[in-house]
Amino acid sequence: MPDKPTPASKVLDRVLVLEMVRVTEAAAIAASHLIGRGDEKAADHAAVEAMRKAFDELYMDGTVVIGEGERDEAPMLFIGEKVGGAPGKGPKIDIALDPLEGTTITAKAGPNALAVLAAAEQGGLLNAPDVYMDKIAVGPGYPEGVIDLDKSATENVKAVAAAKGVQPEDIIVCVLDRPRHADLIAELRGLGCGVVLIGDGDVAGVIAVTDENTTIDMYMGSGGAPEGVLAAAALRCVGGQFNGRLLFRNDDERARARKWGIEDLNKVYKLEELAKGDCIFAATGVTSGSLLQGVKRLKGGKMTTESVVMRASSGTVRWIKGEHRI
Repeated sequence: MPDKPTPASKVLDRVLVLEMVRVTEAAAIAASHLIGRGDEKAADHAAVEAMRKAFDELYMDGTVVIGEGERDEAPMLFIGEKVGGAPGKGPKIDIALDPLEGTTITAKAGPNALAVLAAAEQGGLLNAPDVYMDKIAVGPGYPEGVIDLDKSATENVKAVAAAKGVQPEDIIVCVLDRPRHADLIAELRGLGCGVVLIGDGDVAGVIAVTDENTTIDMYMGSGGAPEGVLAAAALRCVGGQFNGRLLFRNDDERARARKWGIEDLNKVYKLEELAKGDCIFAATGVTSGSLLQGVKRLKGGKMTTESVVMRASSGTVRWIKGEHRI
């Protein structure tokens, strides 16, 4: 007698949440061999191959909907690639991933490099092209709509400050340290805001708004669209608000967006339009930072890792410390 069909809401139950951590751990450990070696592509390649191999050990029929970018001519886990050890048989899962979020960070041994992924039921993640995205995010506890990407940075800071019951100069904003953000940074500092500049790794930057210990209230600025979807998946699990709008530099990028079914090129995406339904977010630190400790290599071939895994349907967040003997 054939098995009864699995309800859509139970699809992710078959892909154990902790198994996703094994995937990010594998990528982080592989990349850690290249920390501080100055070779971004080698570090990325190592993480990609380790992540692909780890996926193939899972019983699932996975499809990469957010993959490695073409901007860095990286060894891609490309959009549309099939992953998992049960193609055509296992539960159908959409995957967003960045095997090494922070290739430059890793090459220079800087903070906040991560191996990250998000998984959702089929159709649960926006199939975003590899372009830039204008982003704004705030943590949980604010009234819905407190941030609005169509408003200025000043208006958004004042709205969050009013909701928090403080003055605008008491708000701290995280921004990627890029020349394109010079005007944004000047506007924020003109308000008296504290501005936390990060060199790379805007997934960790967005997630920082959910952790009171970071003291960061908001994230603003443009970064990769794939990282925006990954960050949105994390916020779906722990709470917060996110707005994102795709940014296009040329007709080729617009054509790529249309190829993946995006017709409204000026649309502002809210959190549940980027990551909807049940979803899982997992990350393992490659280098230590505000979110996670990096891979540490100890005597006797022992290594330690620190990971976080979250699930939207339960609101569960697990912090996992692993000890690995190679």
